[in-house]
Amino acid sequence: MTEDSKPWHAAFPAPRTTAPVITRDEALTDLSSDDLLLVDVRRTDFEGGTIKGSLNLPAHSFYMNRAVLFDLCKRAGVKRVAFYCGSSNGRGPRCSGWFADYIAEKGTSQIKALTLEGGIKGWVKAGESYTQQMEGFEPEYWGQFE
Repeated sequence: MTEDSKPWHAAFPAPRTTAPVITRDEALTDLSSDDLLLVDVRRTDFEGGTIKGSLNLPAHSFYMNRAVLFDLCKRAGVKRVAFYCGSSNGRGPRCSGWFADYIAEKGTSQIKALTLEGGIKGWVKAGESYTQQMEGFEPEYWGQFE
């Protein structure tokens, strides 16, 4: 494999931790809770809308910024940080793992890293009660995944 063909995440250490999953139902119920922050780690595929109140921190730059997110969450009293990407099979779990590793390095149990079940695609497929909780929802965009 040449240097150019390595995946983007090869430049960073592999996460040591597998963060637990938060279900869509739990995330929807707790969407307005001050102790839950959703982090959308999509970059080039950041289209079709995002979950209301989520923060967009692309996975490609997240590793270098995990300390900043930790500090912000600690100051704001955020207790759970749930990461998601398209389907939460790659970037989402990787970032939640990196964040869980960082939390462990800091020796705290005040903040917990999670991965959102099914990612944004699963959120959209779950129906109208979920899509109503999106900013910039574009039904036409999501039609390609049906």
